[in-house]
Amino acid sequence: MEHLGMPRLRLEGLTKRYAGITVLDDVGFDVQPGEVHALLGENGAGKSTLLKILSGVVKPEHGTIAVDGVPLKAHSMAAARSAGIAMIHQELQQVPELSVAQNMFLGHPMLKSGVLLDRKEMERRAAIVLKDLDPTIDVKARVKDLKVASRQLVEIARALLFDAKIIAMDEPTSSLMPSEFERLAGIILDLQQRGVAIIYVSHKLDEVLRICSRGTVLRDGKFVAAVTLAETTERKLVSMMVGRDIVLQDHHSSALSDVVLRAHRLSWSDKVKDVSFELHRGEVLGVAGLVGAGRTELMQLLSGLHQPSSGEIYVHGTLRKFGKSRDAIQCGIGLVPEERKRDGIVPLRSAFANAALTSWPRFARFGWRSEGRVRAKVDHLFDELQLRPRSPDKPIGLFSGGNQQKIILARWLLAETEILLLDEPTRGIDVGAKQEIYRLVHDLAAQGRSIIVVSSELLEIMALSDRVLVMREGRLAAELGRDELTEDTIMQHAAVTAAPETMESASWAMH
Repeated sequence: MEHLGMPRLRLEGLTKRYAGITVLDDVGFDVQPGEVHALLGENGAGKSTLLKILSGVVKPEHGTIAVDGVPLKAHSMAAARSAGIAMIHQELQQVPELSVAQNMFLGHPMLKSGVLLDRKEMERRAAIVLKDLDPTIDVKARVKDLKVASRQLVEIARALLFDAKIIAMDEPTSSLMPSEFERLAGIILDLQQRGVAIIYVSHKLDEVLRICSRGTVLRDGKFVAAVTLAETTERKLVSMMVGRDIVLQDHHSSALSDVVLRAHRLSWSDKVKDVSFELHRGEVLGVAGLVGAGRTELMQLLSGLHQPSSGEIYVHGTLRKFGKSRDAIQCGIGLVPEERKRDGIVPLRSAFANAALTSWPRFARFGWRSEGRVRAKVDHLFDELQLRPRSPDKPIGLFSGGNQQKIILARWLLAETEILLLDEPTRGIDVGAKQEIYRLVHDLAAQGRSIIVVSSELLEIMALSDRVLVMREGRLAAELGRDELTEDTIMQHAAVTAAPETMESASWAMH
């Protein structure tokens, strides 16, 4: 980063109210040229509002924005863009059917004679910018045919095409494989060297601590602290963000009890190969491994989404054949999927409807649905799970990720599910909601429910689990008891075939 001098970006006194409620209150900070600056806070802290103001989508009641010492004279998207401010949204703002080049010039097409699209010139200029980021991306390819990581690079290239001096990245790795973070980190380093200032928003504090030099912490719309990240810890950041000390109590059952689920030599395609294990009542069984190890596919077999090519599944000692997910649900197995928005919710339907999705038959009398009884049960569960806001008729798509996860858990609790399969249960949710999910897992296990947790975060797996299964290339590489759980031990089993020089990058693919 360059020596501190004239800030590339300075925000002062930003204030925004909606219907008389202050959502951003006198917030300001600055970002230097070539600095990666973290913007930290729980959902509802004001981060999204600040980014909307910065990009000109929202006009503040008070406050100023200055780029290289020059204040923006107007709060508009055009003014922000002219000043060199670009935004990389969590949900990428692209037209999938259009080409890479067309998306890069979206809203600002190049024309011949002021009328016809100059496709060749757009493709030529797009290729020049992409050459430094990823020359393998074809500017003529349709965006929908690209991987998510490549689509994100197209957005970054679009910002550079229009000489962005400041790029705000909102949860840039939420849809990326952990290994793809390494590539993004390299791109960010290159942007730093060009003098581009970056505002980085992420719930993944390990990423923040690695690539950001300074950070601004917000809570309830107010400025809490400016931090030098090399001088702080993840735990201190969490405490500043939530306003209290966080202590994660390790869960462990006193003894292994009855076997509720047994997998015997399960195989499917080339993703799961000859996997056997047992799950006990009241146990939290962790599943660790590198990306592509077969963890998610194992959960899909146990939940009836795939049928095994060989092997058996026993529930309470009885052999079960799952032809579809309904069969697993009827056996008391519920899946909280890795891709929550795609596979776990019906976005336009209410929180109540999503929670009741699998339970209507249980509450039917003589063929009639008893909605009153279901609502009473769901209301009670939402109270227990501390759903915020307590708005059961609000579309689930408008809730935060952590609250969506609570609603999915309420679905399985309403169905009195005995065996819960949690695939990356805290991915994309803020630190406060993470702690609540951990508490729920502990409480459910203490009540006698049996839980399998898949997570790429080693500390999460170690804190939650009684035992850990380590998968590698579709096979069960190790079964570790609590007294054997260390990050090094898990990694040795997960990546035992890796050469020593690749172990560091393999470790990042776990986090």
